Amino acid sequence: MPHGPAPSLFAGAPALARRLFAELQAAGSDGVGITRRSYGDGETRAIEIIEAHARAYGLETTRDAAANLVVTLPGRDPDQPAIVTGSHMDSVPQGGNYDGAAGVVAGLVAMISIRRAGIVPLRTIRLLGLRGEESAEFSVPHLGSSALFGQITPGMLALHSSDGQADLATCMARVGADLARVSRGDRLVDPAGIACWLELHIEQGPVLEAQDQAVAVVSAVRGNVRYPSVTCTGQAGHAGAVPRALRHDAVLATCAILSKMETAWESLLEQGHDLVMNAGRCQTDAARHAISRIPEQASFSFEFRSQSEKTLRLFDDLFQQTCRTVAAARGVAVETGPCSTVQPGVMDAGWRERLCAIMVDLGIPPATLPSGAGHDATIFARAGIPSAMLFVRNQHGSHNPCESMEIDDFLTGVEVLLHALLSPPP
Repeated sequence: MPHGPAPSLFAGAPALARRLFAELQAAGSDGVGITRRSYGDGETRAIEIIEAHARAYGLETTRDAAANLVVTLPGRDPDQPAIVTGSHMDSVPQGGNYDGAAGVVAGLVAMISIRRAGIVPLRTIRLLGLRGEESAEFSVPHLGSSALFGQITPGMLALHSSDGQADLATCMARVGADLARVSRGDRLVDPAGIACWLELHIEQGPVLEAQDQAVAVVSAVRGNVRYPSVTCTGQAGHAGAVPRALRHDAVLATCAILSKMETAWESLLEQGHDLVMNAGRCQTDAARHAISRIPEQASFSFEFRSQSEKTLRLFDDLFQQTCRTVAAARGVAVETGPCSTVQPGVMDAGWRERLCAIMVDLGIPPATLPSGAGHDATIFARAGIPSAMLFVRNQHGSHNPCESMEIDDFLTGVEVLLHALLSPPP
């Protein structure tokens, strides 16, 4: 077989997986869904649960300088680059229990299976429980994985949490990060010491469910451009006394911008571009808005995603031009504010083929699927590390309390991952 011999999952794997997910759910429940804030207490509790189980099965654990969890199964030749797997431990507010955590649990179950089978792998295998992948808390994603490669900037460290209570630097220090190393931009890992990054994740859309497919190999991860807070400032006035031609309405200006961008989105889709856009937050000032007042200020978030870096640049240019055009036409000022960008991540072709071959050997219909959501895998790929992902079917989408995953589907994905961890690099 192209991936080499590998054991089956150990007999207690289903029970262990259920127990881990139950403990994570109990620790992260907010009464509606799951909340594990980036660099917060919930994320730390989740890491402690994984760490305790890893130690109970004789695996080595530590925390790196960014407070990420590192679990190690030593190989026979420690000088060879390690095979690294994992995902993130944080969640969006009132999210689900499997987004991110499924990949960490999968890596742990696979490593325990290898250890219990008495196999000492040629290469060291490491599991990372990464912090801060979601952008909900600090408006910037992939914090834990970015820190590995010295990519946390002073501006990022100054970002405040969603509740405004503390900046990222303070939150990182609270959970034990070495802030001096992170702020200097030290690389916490040497990319040459990592043979590959393999990440299992739930699919965050409905495609696998519609195709009745338990597992798929990810072909690419969309990059994104994010404007956390775009502000339109006009002029307040009496809603009944100011005629249309003399109004400087910030809400209608916002609507005009978003309407024009949706039209541009539709046009680019018709031309064959891969693109999605979203404005997840739109608001006026609660202290000043009123039914009879022309709103002088409105703000909104704006993001767009694509597998094509060229498409991202094109749509960004269109957005900036649209803001200028609407501002001039409606007599308002538009400030787009800070912008964060994550470049698209194309998964390694050799590993994509290897994972599909493993699926065939295991009697699983091979399938590939692009990812519309961002993942830590993109950060590893951009660092020059061969990276690959597996999707597991998820019945109710993601970033919501109803997020779901059948344990049999999950274990199918873990078995594919198990064989991949013992495979020689393509």
